[in-house]
Amino acid sequence: MTSAIVTALAGIVFGVALAAPPGPMNAIIAEESVVRGWTAGFWAGLGAMVADVVFFALALAGIVAIIDQYPAVRPVLYFAGGLLMCYFAVGAIEEARSAASFTDGGRGESKGFRKTFVLALTNPYQIGFWLTVGVGLLQSGSLDVFSHVPGAGTVLEGALVVQTGSPALLLGFFGGIALWIVAYPAALVAAGRRVDAFAPIVAALSAVVLAGFGLLFLAVGALGIF
Repeated sequence: MTSAIVTALAGIVFGVALAAPPGPMNAIIAEESVVRGWTAGFWAGLGAMVADVVFFALALAGIVAIIDQYPAVRPVLYFAGGLLMCYFAVGAIEEARSAASFTDGGRGESKGFRKTFVLALTNPYQIGFWLTVGVGLLQSGSLDVFSHVPGAGTVLEGALVVQTGSPALLLGFFGGIALWIVAYPAALVAAGRRVDAFAPIVAALSAVVLAGFGLLFLAVGALGIF
């Protein structure tokens, strides 16, 4: 029981660590949260999470690995993802111009779920994760976490061993992502209600992040750097 709990907690930490870094998904979540409120931000996060569930199911069936057998698919994914990010960046710029202050409810229908879901499905980095680390999570075995930490391996060896391929690790992993998509929009909404200028600033920053990643993906696709 203790081992299962430790493995589940490790999965939660791993899920949060995967979801938290700045990137196009969090840029869209931020934009939706400060312009339309927590519900819109949560649905945007849910779109990315559902895409991960789809990849998980495909990895479990062995279908995701097929992509790795066709190198020509990768530049197509980079171009598709880059174009989508640039397109969404234009929308974020328009949001930044129209959002004079934080508004719970926003202006118009939220498309955050569809944006993050489609973007995640064409995101080479997300696909790459499920081709490598994701497959490792599904395979039965164990991982001594601290044994891979420089200088701590001999001292803390065996202190944190997680069971890969276990339901506890997978539940914890997706639980960590769920925790992030609940807490992140809530923190942004709380800040937005205190500072009127927060919404346009965040929307503008979201546009910069999306445009930056979009141009990067287009460049990588054009140069063939994988």
